[in-house]
Amino acid sequence: MKKSILIICLLAGFTSFAQSESGFGLKGGLNFNSNGEISDAYGVQDIGSDTNVGFHIGGFGKIDFGTLYFRPELVYTKTKSKYENSAYEGKFDMSKLDAPLLLGLNLIGPVHIFAGPSLQYILDTDLDDVELEDVENDFTVGLNMGVGVNLGERLGVDLRYERGFSDNEAEFVGLSGTGRIDTRPSQLILSLSVKL
Repeated sequence: MKKSILIICLLAGFTSFAQSESGFGLKGGLNFNSNGEISDAYGVQDIGSDTNVGFHIGGFGKIDFGTLYFRPELVYTKTKSKYENSAYEGKFDMSKLDAPLLLGLNLIGPVHIFAGPSLQYILDTDLDDVELEDVENDFTVGLNMGVGVNLGERLGVDLRYERGFSDNEAEFVGLSGTGRIDTRPSQLILSLSVKL
């Protein structure tokens, strides 16, 4: 029985290396996102956000250097955050284009780790029942880091953490007057990729 399990694991490991070769493909998945706090103009009232589920879809390229690889991606992302306290309840939606530039390390068998900057361009923001001004900067920078597993010749799955670096707020009128919302994402991203 132990030999059978060992043989299956070795075969899975050898077939999993196929996606680690250079190429390109499609990816998509779920985002578990929360943005920064809402605060009024005087900083008196802060409302933290609850995590909500969003999605992403896009493509990737991969250049393999043996143990190391470079993987640029271009992804459309829709994130959602929920804000709630005794004075206000609403959802903040954001649409953006993400361009992670990832450097990865192939570890053991099908397992790999990666990290790198993520260039982000904000397309649209919306906060329920509030007139929201444009964000300060449409272009921001964040960090992606995570772990992935190749599932055979063409499939892969990865889990990554993303955090926005650039301070980026949007002003609004509502709640108890004027205020600001921190639009920097803090999210877990679960992706399925298919190599073409």
